[in-house]
Amino acid sequence: MGDLLTYEKEYWQRSYLHIAGIDEVGRGCLFGDVVAAAVILPQGLVLEEVNDSKKLTAKKRERLYDIIMKEALAVSTGFVDAKTIDRLNIKQATRLAMKQAVEQLAIRPEVLLVDAEKIDVDIEQMAVIKGDAVSQSIAAASIVAKVTRDRLCEGEWDVLYPEYGIASHKGYATKHHRERIQVLGPTPMHRKSFMRNLFVQEQTLF
Repeated sequence: MGDLLTYEKEYWQRSYLHIAGIDEVGRGCLFGDVVAAAVILPQGLVLEEVNDSKKLTAKKRERLYDIIMKEALAVSTGFVDAKTIDRLNIKQATRLAMKQAVEQLAIRPEVLLVDAEKIDVDIEQMAVIKGDAVSQSIAAASIVAKVTRDRLCEGEWDVLYPEYGIASHKGYATKHHRERIQVLGPTPMHRKSFMRNLFVQEQTLF
C-alpha cells in the first residue's frame, strides 16, 4: 500500500496538508452524466484496501465509500449532463466536472493530484497517468465517483427509463444497451454525439 502514497508523501514533505485526489467515471458511457469526485484525506491516513475502483467489486466499493466519507477531510462531486457533453465534447466535459468537484470542496486544496487530466483552476496540480492505480487520493476519488454514478444508474435513471436496462449496464455500450437504443431510440439522457459514432461503426461491420 505504501506505493499508493508516493505522490502524497512528496507533498507532505513539502508541508502541504490538503492534497485533493480527482477522478471521474462515465467518460465512455452512451448515457447519462460524466461524474467527477474530489477527495482530501488526512495526512498519514492509510486505507489498506483502496485501489482503482475498476479493480474492486461493487460490494467492496460500497464499503470503502462509507469509510472514505467518514475519514476524509472533504469530499465533493461534479456532474456534467449528456446535453453539455454533446456541446463541449467528452474531454472538455470531463474537465468541467472535475473543476466543479474541486470548487465545491469545503476545504481549498493546496495541490491537486488528477487522474491524467488538467483542470482549469488556479491551484497547483499534477496529472498522474493511471492515477487511480498509483495514488491513494485519486483511488479514493475514483471510488466516490463510481459509487455516486452507479447509485444514480440503479435508482433515479433506471426508474426514469426502465426499458433500457440502465441499472445493469450503467450506460455503457453493451450489446443489450445498443439493441434497446435501436428498438426504442435514444432518450434525452443519451449522448447524441456518441450515438453517431456507435451506429456508424456498427454499419461498417456488415
